[in-house]
Amino acid sequence: MYNILICDDEKDIVNALKIYLQNPDYRLLEAYNGIEALDIIQKEDIHLVLLDIMMPQMDGITAMAKIRERFNMPIILLTAKSEDQDKILGLNIGADDYITKPFNPLEVAARVGSQLRRYTKLGSGAVSNSILTVGSIELDNDTKTVTVDGNTVSLTPKEFDILKLLMEQPGKVFAPREIYRKVWGEDSLSAGDNTVAVHIRHLREKIEITPNDPRYIKVIFGQGYKIEKGRN
Repeated sequence: MYNILICDDEKDIVNALKIYLQNPDYRLLEAYNGIEALDIIQKEDIHLVLLDIMMPQMDGITAMAKIRERFNMPIILLTAKSEDQDKILGLNIGADDYITKPFNPLEVAARVGSQLRRYTKLGSGAVSNSILTVGSIELDNDTKTVTVDGNTVSLTPKEFDILKLLMEQPGKVFAPREIYRKVWGEDSLSAGDNTVAVHIRHLREKIEITPNDPRYIKVIFGQGYKIEKGRN
């Protein structure tokens, strides 16, 4: 049973999402602002959050920043088409995906299912080794932890997946659309390349000593991203 928190200040939207997500494996909880969402997350074992950006009392961006201080469950932002800057900000802070209003019911169900599969089965790819090491970065696929120079780094599920993909094949250059396809599980849309770039930038900020002069995750201009082999 997955506990899914739906947070939107419009009751009609919450009710619609509850209809779209009717599933015997889902327990759906409701909140109508960021404060209520944080209160529920403190009390319940939440596996995924659908979080509106524009809400009274505490908006979704502020709430997500507070959630990411302690929790790594997937967060899908609920956004309007006019909120492009908020989408980018949300991805920077730690959102895993976003859905634009008005919602397509099939898309909602598919994105929620995809995020839950990755959250509960992170690292179920072709590589069987539990621990991956590149330089001073160590990724433990069983415990879903990452350390850099012995210090634990808190990553979102998407950041973990991207890092794992790169570490599985050090030196290999992955095009943004290939990363999007492998990590998000779907073909890249027009925003796919930007979404990958935002996650890469956020990942660098967490694992690199100097993000603007990275020693691990490199950009190959016009081609994509790779992680350097054996850097120390």
